[in-house]
Amino acid sequence: MRNLLETVFPLAEDIPAAYQWTSPLHQHEYLLNGSLESWAGPFSPVHSPVHVRVGTDARPVELGSYPLFSPAQALKALQGAVDAYQGGQGRWPRLSVAERIRQVELFTQGLQDRRAEVIRLLLWEIAMPLTEAEREFDRTVDYIQATIAELKAAERIEARPFLAEQHVAQVRRVPLGVTLCMGPFNHPLSETFRLLIPALLMGNTVLFKPSRHGTLVFQPLLAAFHAAFPAGVVNTIYGRGLDVVPALMQSGQVNVLALVGASHLADRLKKLHPNVNRLRAVLSLDSKNAGIVLSDAHLPTAVEECLAGAFCFNGQRGPALKILFVHRTIVTQFIQRLSDRLKHLKIGMPWEADVVFTPLTEPHKPDYLEDCLDDALEQGAAVMNVGGGTRYHSLFYPAIVYPVSEHMKLYREEQFGPLLPIVPFDELDEPIRYVADSSHGQQVSLFGRDPDQMAYLLDALVHQVSRINLNGQSQREPDSLPFTGRKDSAEGTLSVADTLDAFSIRAVVTAPQTPANQELVQHILHGHKSRFLATDFIF
Repeated sequence: MRNLLETVFPLAEDIPAAYQWTSPLHQHEYLLNGSLESWAGPFSPVHSPVHVRVGTDARPVELGSYPLFSPAQALKALQGAVDAYQGGQGRWPRLSVAERIRQVELFTQGLQDRRAEVIRLLLWEIAMPLTEAEREFDRTVDYIQATIAELKAAERIEARPFLAEQHVAQVRRVPLGVTLCMGPFNHPLSETFRLLIPALLMGNTVLFKPSRHGTLVFQPLLAAFHAAFPAGVVNTIYGRGLDVVPALMQSGQVNVLALVGASHLADRLKKLHPNVNRLRAVLSLDSKNAGIVLSDAHLPTAVEECLAGAFCFNGQRGPALKILFVHRTIVTQFIQRLSDRLKHLKIGMPWEADVVFTPLTEPHKPDYLEDCLDDALEQGAAVMNVGGGTRYHSLFYPAIVYPVSEHMKLYREEQFGPLLPIVPFDELDEPIRYVADSSHGQQVSLFGRDPDQMAYLLDALVHQVSRINLNGQSQREPDSLPFTGRKDSAEGTLSVADTLDAFSIRAVVTAPQTPANQELVQHILHGHKSRFLATDFIF
């Protein structure tokens, strides 16, 4: 297997012309208070997880660099967002919903115009397979459009006063303030815009910090942000998160922390805020989603769903299946089928057809996975598929590990990579106890056909996780469903409808139903004197 992996990386001249990386992309611009400024400070180099063969070895491709901000520079960006919001009196929060929608639609058109550039960067910067990168981009556009449609529908309901117990009232959603958005490396576009777009639509101003891996993906979009939004509404922040983000939180001027990342990071950042009760947190965090395969499971279905759930994009997904509990009576047969299917999945470069496994994005990840695997092997587990766990630079061949027990790292830690631990069980209470004791609580997948057993499991587990998948892999879609988690896995709910609520607060205007108040409200409505107390209809 090692010899095979050494041939996976291409010679430079063998890369198809459409995907050649001909020159580094050094990002000098950043968006501050409505201007595209030129950065004159230090830069952080960016190297691709994709290597090219040079002689008998392989070297990572230099992609370019991006600005490395200081805390002082980050605070300038914060001031731009604070000034644009003006305590709710700035231009952006005072725009009507229809006007904000028009500006987001303008940005979306600019985003679509740069589809090819963004997809190419997804291939090179995080080694996302081409089909996944195309889907990542298109899903993002679909999500923006669905969010706009949802907001229009909600506004049609809210855009009318009503009577409540001898009071005239109107309830509408208003923004929360300055929002700090930080997306992940694995789905930098879709997961980031699931936070950023709803925040903007609801009237918040935004500080946007891309993940360390996946920063250059957003470089082609700076001009689109600049063209679509007023000064200070979107401000970009670059640099090491632990260098620049603490100063932002300690300022007390961040009203919303929107983060897709690690729970320990979210805990640390929230504690830095001097007025934590004023901080709204919208968090999508760690997960250790379990699959439970019962003795009567339809094995072909269970194998295919577990294979996709565990290994899509190298297992680098929050909703991935990260541990399997398989009934002891079928575990040998299940593993054999899984291994047979796994060997037919292709490892290669992200632009290659039908590729599933690509170089790992994070430079340290192969070392971590090897450490987890060694720990399991030392405690009695074995690799069940040929070549599993073999590594070469950023390539790591997927491994099925069995039997995994509670003292192993793979039993508790979120590996976020192509290692699949399998635990045998005899009684249903064993996997139930695992999920209940876990610090994570995002999803569970159940595979079986006995309605009594399936009902028993789902009734027990619905109090431990936020989503249960019956005979299907754990996943994010469809976006109309709530996406959240219990325990350390999430705070707030992300879906097309729920995210709009997450980045806003309901405000009420009410008055006793007296003739004088009725006349007052009529004058305000008919004269179009208020943006809040209004009956404008959005088509």
